[in-house]
Amino acid sequence: MNILLIGGGGHCKAVIDVIEAQREWTIAGIVEAPGSDTREVMGYPVIGHDDKLDELFNHYQSALVTVGQIKTPNVRMRLFARLRQIGFSLPAIVSPLARVGRGATIGEGTVVMHFAQVGPDAKVGENTIVNSRALIEHDAVVGDHCHVSTSAVINGATRVGNGAFIGSGAVCREGITIGERALVPMGARVRKSVPNDTLYLGDQSR
Repeated sequence: MNILLIGGGGHCKAVIDVIEAQREWTIAGIVEAPGSDTREVMGYPVIGHDDKLDELFNHYQSALVTVGQIKTPNVRMRLFARLRQIGFSLPAIVSPLARVGRGATIGEGTVVMHFAQVGPDAKVGENTIVNSRALIEHDAVVGDHCHVSTSAVINGATRVGNGAFIGSGAVCREGITIGERALVPMGARVRKSVPNDTLYLGDQSR
C-alpha cells in the first residue's frame, strides 16, 4: 500500500525509519511546502507541494503528516484537516519495536515511534507524535495534535489536552491534567496540573 509523507524535515526521516521497519506501507514520495527546494529525503523523491494535494489524491489515497512539532501544533493541524477534507486515509503508524497495551487506542494519523510504550486502556488521539522511548501509562489520555517527545513519561490516568507539547525526558505525575496547547520543556518534573496555553516553568509557569 502506498502512502504520501507530508513534510520532509527531520521528523520525516524518523518516520521513514519506522515505516521501513514496519513493512506495511510503501512510501510513494514526500510532499513539501511551496517554495521548498528539497528534492529527496533519504532516497524518497519530493513529488509535489502542499498546493497540489488535490491532484495527488487522484493517484494516492493514504497520507501521513510528517512535519515536526515543538513550538506550536498549528502547521500539523492545518495539514491534517486539509488531508481529511480531501478524503485521504490517515492511518496510524506504530513501530514494530513499540508496545501498545491491551485496550489502548491510537487515533488516525498518529505515529508511535521505536521503543515507545502505550499502556493498557490508554487513549492517544489523532495526528499525535509519540516519540522514541516515550511512555504513556495505563488509563492516560493524550489528545489530538500532541507531541510526547523522546523518553517523556505520562503517568497513569494523566490527561494531556489537544495540541500540548511534552519535552524530552519530562515526567508528568499520575492523575494530573496538562492543558490544551501547554508547553512542558525538556526534563521538567510536573507535579500539578498545568493550565491551557501555559509554558510550564515549575512554580513560575506563565
